[in-house]
Amino acid sequence: MGDRYDLDLVIVGMGSGGLVAAQFASTLGVRVAIVERARAGGDCLWTGCVPSKALIASARVAQTMRDAARFGIEPVEPTIDLAAVWRRLRQVRDDIATNDDDPERYRTLGIDVIEGHASLTSKTEVTVALADGSGVRRLTTRYVLLCTGGRPVEPHVPGMAEAGFLTSENLFDVIEPPRSIVFIGGGPVAVELAQAAARLGVRATILQRGPTILPRDEPSLVTIVAERLAGDGVDVRVRSDASSVEVVGDRKAVHANVDGHGHVFAAEEIVVAAGRRPNVEGLGLDDVGIRHGASGIVVDGRGRTTVKSVYAAGDVTGGPRFTHAAGYQAVRAVRDMFFPGAGRADAMVPWCTFSDPELAHAGLTSAEAIARHGSSKVEVWRHELAHSDRARTDATTEGAIVVVTAKDRVVGAHICAPHAGELIGELALAIVNGQRLRDVAKLVHVYPTLSTGIGQLATTAAYRSARRYRWLIR
Repeated sequence: MGDRYDLDLVIVGMGSGGLVAAQFASTLGVRVAIVERARAGGDCLWTGCVPSKALIASARVAQTMRDAARFGIEPVEPTIDLAAVWRRLRQVRDDIATNDDDPERYRTLGIDVIEGHASLTSKTEVTVALADGSGVRRLTTRYVLLCTGGRPVEPHVPGMAEAGFLTSENLFDVIEPPRSIVFIGGGPVAVELAQAAARLGVRATILQRGPTILPRDEPSLVTIVAERLAGDGVDVRVRSDASSVEVVGDRKAVHANVDGHGHVFAAEEIVVAAGRRPNVEGLGLDDVGIRHGASGIVVDGRGRTTVKSVYAAGDVTGGPRFTHAAGYQAVRAVRDMFFPGAGRADAMVPWCTFSDPELAHAGLTSAEAIARHGSSKVEVWRHELAHSDRARTDATTEGAIVVVTAKDRVVGAHICAPHAGELIGELALAIVNGQRLRDVAKLVHVYPTLSTGIGQLATTAAYRSARRYRWLIR
């Protein structure tokens, strides 16, 4: 591997990307160190996926109690202890932190885990200011992988800083959760948290600057989610631009322009969920000539920065900001470093908004497909959950499965349904493999499941193809 270096790989950041990359590298027998300046596990464990999904799980139970009449059971309004719900989600975080994401587990794999702030001092040297204050440690290495993630954007709204606000970085650490919240932003984070909060008895308002919430998803399915949010009591205001914030008594009043009209939205707390920005400060990027900008570190399709010995993965690159994307990119980067040939880290990334119903996305929306391929080449296939036997038995008929094909190949898939995140993988694989929808019909789907709807769409495509060959019938 080259004796002139202390290490073969230094990974900066013990988040979702860095952890899986370190574990993969350790299986290859390379000398690897990982540096973390805060807590192992990163945003996913502490401020993102884990606590938010724990919150959603509590909210789902509360809503099921209210909706029990749909199942022939007497409904009941749940008694909700918000502080207890917050204690539970912190306990879930702690359980993971002391097991799967425990730094000691990585040390047992032969990984040198270093606590401190890392910066590049050359193309092959990383200097770490040790967290215990004992000095610095200089690491020479063949490769560096930057997995420093990102953090919430904090919009410059007059008066907001003075009034105070929360983001995902501190919302889950509050001891007394707020009873009313104004969410700034209408993306997945705001949608998930607002719906969960409303179901737990918190008055929730979403202020979205654009014309729709979840603007990257299939519009017809977003409409279903929006209607469910309204049914749960979430006040969704689109085309809303917060102009100022002031404290009025024990409330924070957000002044906003909504469709050209002034409104005031008052709540105990403001939660900002208006996007993320990359963590590039203090890494020494400019000192070694690594190109970066407002969106993050610039990388090629292999995950390499403009310094070929330094790679980057995850949110810090400004690409798809998802835990699973960071892990995939980081592992592909390690593969590119140490194996022959060129790897690829720019795969199509599916995602899911964990609202109720969930909204999963893979590939192109119908509008994107038409823009890329032309309307004459694009077909949109749709299966309503109202026609699903499983959805009927579970009283969850809101939603649909949408498949977009272009030139007879699956290029997009969108599912609004319970457990949509579990269903999307099959269609994502069809996109990656360039399959036709009728190819999916070769798989026998279990009945009765929601995935039967995918099989029905695929069978419809197969039947239509078969009709072209009716002249062959004997």
